[in-house]
Amino acid sequence: MSALLPLVVAFPLLGGALLVVAGRGLPRLVAEGVGVVFAAGTAALVLWLLLGGTPPRTEWVGGWTPGPDGRGVGIVLRAGPLPLGLAATVSLLVVAVLAYSWRYFDEPPHRHAGTFPALILLFQAGMCGFVLTGDLFDAFVFFELMSVVAYALTGYRVEDPKAVQGALTFGVINSLGAYLLLLGIALLYARTGELGMRAIGDRLDAQGRADALVLAAFALILTGLLVKAAAVPFHFWLPDAHAVAPTPVCMLLSGVMVELGVYGVARVYWFVFSGPGGIPAPDTRHTLIALGVLTALVGALMCWLQRHVKRLLAYSTVAHTGLFLTGIGLLTPASTTGTAVYVLGHVGVKAALFAATGVLLSRYGSVDEHELHGRARELPLMTGVFTVGGLALAGLPPFGTGLGKALTEESAGPALTAVFVLVSAVTGGAVLRVAARVFGGLGKKPPDERTEEPETTGEHEEPETAGPLRRLPDTMLTVPIALLAGALAVGVFPSVAESVGHAVDEMLGSTLTPPPEWTLPGVLLDLLSSALAATLATWAVTHPVSSRLHTWTTPLRRLHSGHIGDYVAWLVVGTVVVAVLALPG
Repeated sequence: MSALLPLVVAFPLLGGALLVVAGRGLPRLVAEGVGVVFAAGTAALVLWLLLGGTPPRTEWVGGWTPGPDGRGVGIVLRAGPLPLGLAATVSLLVVAVLAYSWRYFDEPPHRHAGTFPALILLFQAGMCGFVLTGDLFDAFVFFELMSVVAYALTGYRVEDPKAVQGALTFGVINSLGAYLLLLGIALLYARTGELGMRAIGDRLDAQGRADALVLAAFALILTGLLVKAAAVPFHFWLPDAHAVAPTPVCMLLSGVMVELGVYGVARVYWFVFSGPGGIPAPDTRHTLIALGVLTALVGALMCWLQRHVKRLLAYSTVAHTGLFLTGIGLLTPASTTGTAVYVLGHVGVKAALFAATGVLLSRYGSVDEHELHGRARELPLMTGVFTVGGLALAGLPPFGTGLGKALTEESAGPALTAVFVLVSAVTGGAVLRVAARVFGGLGKKPPDERTEEPETTGEHEEPETAGPLRRLPDTMLTVPIALLAGALAVGVFPSVAESVGHAVDEMLGSTLTPPPEWTLPGVLLDLLSSALAATLATWAVTHPVSSRLHTWTTPLRRLHSGHIGDYVAWLVVGTVVVAVLALPG
């Protein structure tokens, strides 16, 4: 069965290539159908491999196996339970995105019908390759394939200058992060002569205590992955990209791409730097937790201050990235399991919220919370999606987000638990505030205040469909509901969390006791954060944000200037901060 592993990457690549070659001559319905078939076929293959129940499998693509000395430079794919589970999650979300965008775009004459599904399939291939590969260089290659396609998808509406600007910011910042990642890999290869993650870790352990070169490699690789994960202070590109990217693309960027950056951080540390020749655990712990808490707090505050709904959801992603980094930074099997469950639930919830936002944009040509006040009362299904999604984002039991949050909090002390409760409450409350105003028409319509910061409000946006939709397609209504149902299933069915726990144990070589499950303290903390979210939303609707709050947060808001030069400067500062934090204590 290991011989089938390369097909997980090759099959969507083949589908993308066919659509590029033949898409111009295919009717739009056929081109989109071909995209769904290849995405669903990949998902079925991954699920078959995942549920086969056989031990983890390794495949050296093309037969380029290691030589007699154990060294190898071929492409190696490793099908452990956790990589396969992530590949399955990615593939199922890609199917949902293609179904949601069925006959969605108003394609200009110069672009043929196969362009969008072809790009999505290439995106799927890059993501699946990244989670399955067992060596650092190929991880870089697959992540860059994913990133290059993401640039094109972000600027998909190339006729819109804002889309081009957002894609350019995305491309420049992520390319710089990629150069840092590649430089760190080169340093490790120069030291060890290996590219395989486990092989590099073994060589470092055999050489003894880490020196300045290993520390530099750790800082560079970590920075490159944190740029992809949109952690503070590398996060500026994410809200700018989400503000202009098509809604189905936002579902993938916030749903899985950012989370794969966090997965990369965890995998590189545990496989490469966790031994005696790597970075000491206390130094890694305080580095990841410090960056995670900062990311969570900044993301939550910026999320609360937004009126542009897509930017609000993007900053919510930044905030939850901080929580995921904090969970990974605790460096225990229990916290890693909790974070993995949290990520799995977050995928469905965040993608569903973006899908509902796409309905607003297609129906009303706006994603401005103030301008849309009360206009979406006629959309009861989307009202439910936004309300339930906001509560799930806050950690409401029995959603998977609540279970993952509770499991992670059990491994954290009181101070970090307070951060989890606060951040989840603020981000969930911001979404509930949008639901109350836009879908419920509650409270007075906020005044149309113009501020000096460069953030767009989201009003007078161009619909991504052929025109404002009077009748919404069934796919646009059912996909967000199905995504929320998936997030609910993660928390409801004990076998899901148990399988995640076993997958983490296999990756770390540990034994998790007791198995992950709901506990009374975890449920109470989840109910607390959900109640706080509802309270904050109610307060916001009845007491509009004062100008004083805008004044207090002006310095932070001005950091998000939209200028690439500023973002590059912060990337340099962040790289130095990561290196300093990782220094031996």
